[in-house]
Parts: sequence; C-alpha cells; structure tokens
Amino acid sequence: MSSSVSSKPPRAAARSARSDRPSRPEGGRPPAHPAAPAGRGEVRIIGGQWKRSRLPVPDSPGLRPTPDRVRETLFNWLGQDLRGWQVLDAYAGSGALGFEAASRGAAEVTLLEQQPALVAALNRHRERLGATMLRIERADALDWMQRAEPGRYQLVLLDPPFAAGLVPASLQAARPLLAPGGLIYLESGEAPGADELRAAGLSLHRQGRAGAVHYHLLVSCAADATPPTSSSHAARSSS
Repeated sequence: MSSSVSSKPPRAAARSARSDRPSRPEGGRPPAHPAAPAGRGEVRIIGGQWKRSRLPVPDSPGLRPTPDRVRETLFNWLGQDLRGWQVLDAYAGSGALGFEAASRGAAEVTLLEQQPALVAALNRHRERLGATMLRIERADALDWMQRAEPGRYQLVLLDPPFAAGLVPASLQAARPLLAPGGLIYLESGEAPGADELRAAGLSLHRQGRAGAVHYHLLVSCAADATPPTSSSHAARSSS
C-alpha cells in the first residue's frame, strides 16, 4: 500500500494550508452569513389581521403566486378595508389573493381550485388561521362561475394560468357576478385589448405591470358600475 507524501517542507505546508482557508475581514471576525431568503415554497400575507403569516405552497406545475409588490398595489387600489365584501377568488392556486382579502376583513371569500394537493393545502391554511369566512371548493372555475348567483360579489379575482388562454371566457363569466360597483381584478401575461374588454362588458379602471405580470382592475360598463370610493368603502363597512 502506498501513501502520498507532501514535497513541501513542514512550515511551507502549514503556511499553504493556512492560505487556503477563507480570509477574515479586519477585526478578526468571520464574515456574516447572508440572511436566509423567504422560502420559495410559501407565500406571505402582507396586510390585515394575519399580516406576516406564511402559507406553505405545494409544488405544482405552472403555479405562480401573485408577487408581494403586486398584491400590495392591488389592496392600495381597493382601500385596504374590505369589511362586508363578498369576494370570489376563481383560480385560487396558492391562495395568496383570497387569504389577503380575508385578512383585510372580507365577510366571505370563496376560493376555487381544481388540483387536489392545492385544495388540501388551502384547507390546512384555513384551519390553522381559524379563517371561518373562507369557503374552499374543488371546482372548475369557468363552470362554477357560469352557474353562480349573479350580482353577488364586490370583488372577483381572476389569475388563470397564463398559457391556458382562459382570459376572455373568464372575463365574460365573471362580469355577471358583480354587485353594483363591483370590481374584477385580472392578472395575465399580456394586457387585454379594448375590444376584448368591450366584448365582456368591462372597462379599465387601473392597471400596472411587474416584469412579465400585467395586472388590472376592471369595472362593468353598466350604468351602476361607478368604481368604489373611500366613502363607498365606509358605507359598505357600516352595512
């Protein structure tokens, strides 16, 4: 059996070993480890009664939770306080949008999701938070909206898979569900055209973009579709 022997003198070998160690900054302390980033498999509620709560998200092909910055902008548009609102999250996925609405006081939030693993995760989050205002249903969003009671919701959240081509049909199915003054939030890979919105009986109220994500707040073109103001928020809150 053979063994390798260093050709360096002992002192030179020791100096070489020391030189291979990571250098320390001045003051003799080792460099600090960077802060651990937020987990990739979770979303964080950013406002309301469950602010900073983290929701683990199962791995799922195509799942794309709404970024924190986009959610913050959306709920700044909406006015933060959703007390008394009926909300539908039609493509719930991670639940980021629906749980955010519930955290900010919505009276009832219905979340629709088809994938069993995601439905199970949403139910676990509801139980852990004690979110009794949440209804979670395993359902096809388009079929469900086409059969739902019209005129019920102050807010319908639409974030369908970008590559599925569901935006036109989703907008047309969602508009009849709006209560007077109700709003549709749409998240998509590209901005809908004016003709597409007109075909669904909708018009653009607010819009923004974050990288590849286009997000929009839409209102009905009907005569009773005046977008909510701070006073109308207060009226809904007191009802």
